[in-house]
Amino acid sequence: MAEFVYRPVVGAALTLFKALDLKIDAQGSQNIPRSGGAVLVSNHISYLDFIFSGLTALPQKRLVRFMAKDAVFRHKISGPLMRGMKHIPVDRKQGEAAYQHALDALRAGEIVGVFPEATISESFTLKSFKSGAARLAQEAGVPLIPMALWGTQRLWTKGRPRNFKRSHIPVTIRVGEPMEAPADQYAGAITRRLREQVQELLESAQRAYPVHPKDASDTWWVPAHLGGTAPSPAEIRGAR
Repeated sequence: MAEFVYRPVVGAALTLFKALDLKIDAQGSQNIPRSGGAVLVSNHISYLDFIFSGLTALPQKRLVRFMAKDAVFRHKISGPLMRGMKHIPVDRKQGEAAYQHALDALRAGEIVGVFPEATISESFTLKSFKSGAARLAQEAGVPLIPMALWGTQRLWTKGRPRNFKRSHIPVTIRVGEPMEAPADQYAGAITRRLREQVQELLESAQRAYPVHPKDASDTWWVPAHLGGTAPSPAEIRGAR
């Protein structure tokens, strides 16, 4: 029954993106398995990342069940949709239940989407990764699929207004090759390798991104180390 909800939502998203004239450049979808479980792991720079991450699985005829904070499931509009699409609520005070839910989904052959930074990166650089994605892949005996998004922060991100105007914003997506997560290896070591893979994909997406800021007022979406005015990780830590 979930697909009676999921597929129309995907269709609505694609219609919206077409109306906004987004320029989506997605490469590497062939790395997502056509069958069986997998953990799809992405960086997190926008409130819309789960939608774009999920789109990468469509060419393989797969749907992704994302782990998301439980507040989204309590919202009167998003809640029924999230539950209907079989996404996985995460209560950070009771994470064991979400972990088991995700593990059951993986063992049933589903793709589970995880943002291991846990929250949006306001610097648009990679934060440290939590080890849950690696542990899930180890326990379920499934691969990790690293991926990176770039440009989604220009649509809707933390601390900025939404930009749903027809402004032709490019979105670049890169999906990497599957990574094994051997059960006899330390989850922390696997997580470090996973982060390195996502970092490489992020840099590839940034290099391929077809536009630059229009002027000084438009540099907010570019990380400080690339010459933009997004706050650096150190500045964000110092403000808290």
